[in-house]
Amino acid sequence: MTHQLPLIQPDVLIIGAGPSGLTAAAELADRGAGHILVVDREDAAGGIPRHSDHTGYGLRDLHRLMTGPAYARHLVDRANRAGAEIRTRTMVTGWADEHTLDVTSPDGRYRICPRAIVLATGARERPRSARRIPGDRPHGVYTTGQLQNLVHLHHQTVGKRAVIVGGELVSWSAVLTLREAGCTPALMISRYPKTESYGAFNAVGRTVLHVPVATRSRVTGVIGKGRCRAVEIEHLDTGRRTTVECDTVVFTGDWIPDHELVRAAGIALDKGTLGPLTDTALRTSRPGVFAVGNMLHPVDTADIAALDGKHVARQVIDFLNGRQQPSEGVRLTTSAPLRWVTPQILRPGDPAPARGRLLLWSDEFVRCPKVTIRQDGRVINRRILAWPMAPGRVFRIPSSVLQGVSHTGGPVHISVA
Repeated sequence: MTHQLPLIQPDVLIIGAGPSGLTAAAELADRGAGHILVVDREDAAGGIPRHSDHTGYGLRDLHRLMTGPAYARHLVDRANRAGAEIRTRTMVTGWADEHTLDVTSPDGRYRICPRAIVLATGARERPRSARRIPGDRPHGVYTTGQLQNLVHLHHQTVGKRAVIVGGELVSWSAVLTLREAGCTPALMISRYPKTESYGAFNAVGRTVLHVPVATRSRVTGVIGKGRCRAVEIEHLDTGRRTTVECDTVVFTGDWIPDHELVRAAGIALDKGTLGPLTDTALRTSRPGVFAVGNMLHPVDTADIAALDGKHVARQVIDFLNGRQQPSEGVRLTTSAPLRWVTPQILRPGDPAPARGRLLLWSDEFVRCPKVTIRQDGRVINRRILAWPMAPGRVFRIPSSVLQGVSHTGGPVHISVA
């Protein structure tokens, strides 16, 4: 006899209890969208901010600055007050059919069959193995997420002298965590001509935190048997190699979406972001399945991810009320130095993207980027923007640059000079 798994049927299932998922849950519950269920595999809800114990959170969505843990608590409290149900230590293991998911939790195995699904599983940093950096496999090698989890949640110690690989915003977050753990950040390494983070962060990092930076450099090996004792770095222009003594290495940035559920479902992926292909309503290629946050733009700040959650709530309610997904739409594409754009599909009658912004990723620094929009061989729009474009952080352009695009034409190409 085949054992029938228990089945629950909420109106909306949100997978991931980080800023985007919790904000979506609160908005949907506030708007009376029915039973809103949020599941997360971690012991507690809140996502990455939960173990990012420094300020800088909540500026765009809450209009005030908070520490990561305080921000996480605020989002959890808001979702609870709105009436959403949050289940932690709950792992979605796969799809039973197109709209039913298999789940494992301390309560056992069961299935969830919602009317709509919001994927909010976020992104993660590539570890050393995924970056194909050779050498020994000693203790003391982390990603930022692993480091912050160890220090802020489990109150463990790390080494005494660290090398930080990467120069993004998250890299400076790793510096703060290391200092709190009593570990000296001895060197930051960036493959670019200057660190990728905003100028203000770089200036504070060098003058206040006193972290030296090796630019145009990369790690070519990790040295040490039982414990890390050094890294070998190479200057990309000269080929000169040096050894830097350290007992801790933190690999920061180099993000990839947590897209296993998307791939298992056969939902269309974007080749640039490696996350699901979405339109400006944040629909995926499977009707009733939406996606939000840093699985779409790996990686942006937590408040931007949260605003995705606010944006998607209206679109999910439209779906629950019977609005059909338009079949027409044109693709948005990019070329170097742009690596990707999100959202990637423009449909007639759909809303503007969240905050009226297209999000892009660049592999080069451009101080005054000139954005050009082309369709079917002709220029639709050109605009010089007053803010720079840089690797390691999302580049935002107003979606109004798409005015004049034909919904019946060919793909829309975005380039930058």
